[in-house]
Amino acid sequence: MTSHLRNSLLTDWKLSEPENISPAKLELMASLQSRLQALWEEQERVLLEVRECAKWGEELEVLVRELCKPNEFERYLMFIGDLEKVLSLLLCLSSRLARVQNAMSRMDGNTEPEEKQSLNERHKLLSRQREDAKDLKENLDRRERVVSGILAKYLTEQQLQDYQHFVQVKTSLLIEQKDLEEQIRFFEEQLENLEQSIPI
Repeated sequence: MTSHLRNSLLTDWKLSEPENISPAKLELMASLQSRLQALWEEQERVLLEVRECAKWGEELEVLVRELCKPNEFERYLMFIGDLEKVLSLLLCLSSRLARVQNAMSRMDGNTEPEEKQSLNERHKLLSRQREDAKDLKENLDRRERVVSGILAKYLTEQQLQDYQHFVQVKTSLLIEQKDLEEQIRFFEEQLENLEQSIPI
């Protein structure tokens, strides 16, 4: 969402004529706004942690480059790069599949056959794609064990624990980022829909 649209959602409804808006709708909009504000603040905190994690990753990269053979270093770099790509893909597909499943749960006798068919086809496609992404994640987990074995030859026990903790933190932050994005998207859509329903 652009900052202009965000500011619009924050202020426009406050400028509307109160008599044209039901108290329940005003209360709901205020509640959504409060929830969104908390989520935006949480997102800023997570982004700060992501930047700190990236610096940590750069320090580890320098250490691994100094200690490992060039081909081992390349294997490490590929694993770290693929960690973010594969996890992001899996999380994205899972969230898209969840949205399709929610849409399918709302289908009833009034739902157009074309819409039902479209949702069913999207569900099948996303399900297959998510299974493929799960296979990639399993392969990534095997590669992580190989990389840990390589690093164990060069790093101290404490350095190896730091590396393993870095991988865990990077993974957790990716999951947290995606979860926040989904929540923010949901509440922004709810607030926008309410604002559009207010008579001018």
